[in-house]
Amino acid sequence: MTEIEEEILKRITDQLYWDNRVDATNINIQVDGRTVELSGSVPSYSARQAAIFNAWSSKGVQKVINEIQVKYPPAMEIPSDNEIKTNIQSILEWNPNIDEGTLTVEVKNGHVTLEGSVDAYWKKVKAEQSVSGVIGVLDITNKLVIVPTKAVADEEIAQNIVAAIDRKISVDVESVNVKVVDGKVTLSGTVSNWDAHNEAKQAAELTEGVKDVEDQILIA
Repeated sequence: MTEIEEEILKRITDQLYWDNRVDATNINIQVDGRTVELSGSVPSYSARQAAIFNAWSSKGVQKVINEIQVKYPPAMEIPSDNEIKTNIQSILEWNPNIDEGTLTVEVKNGHVTLEGSVDAYWKKVKAEQSVSGVIGVLDITNKLVIVPTKAVADEEIAQNIVAAIDRKISVDVESVNVKVVDGKVTLSGTVSNWDAHNEAKQAAELTEGVKDVEDQILIA
């Protein structure tokens, strides 16, 4: 293992054991260059998402491969698929930003599928985030389709994203390339750190008219 790989491994290990949301006892970390592979198990879906976030946000990381499985503690009473579905529907119903009537929820052996439509990409992201903490969830497949209430030209979407990125303090707008085809945004380029990456991606997610975001940004 190179010195850089050892440094990345130490940063991620320290971060995972520091983060109280994550029980890192059963997480395995492999580092190959600047690519990190996480495997093993965590006691909840939200812990898995937190572990992935911590790996991505560690200095020097360019790619994260997630193989972590969710294994709830044996003593925990796990809800049935129908109970998980009911709990998710209740959460979505109480979310003022999401029209629960346009969504359908399917649960099979703890694997959740969200289908239906929302009128903004950030609402698709928010819907998944809002149900990630439900007990019994092992994985989430987000198939929500974006149906904007207002037609926005690709050129205008791209201009608005670039302008939003340019307003961000941690991102050099010249380092990010923005391409928009039929409302689908592709972000590429190289940024200096995870914060810059995250702000550029968020700028696309929150822009009106965006139907999908493909993130190809690399971290130097």
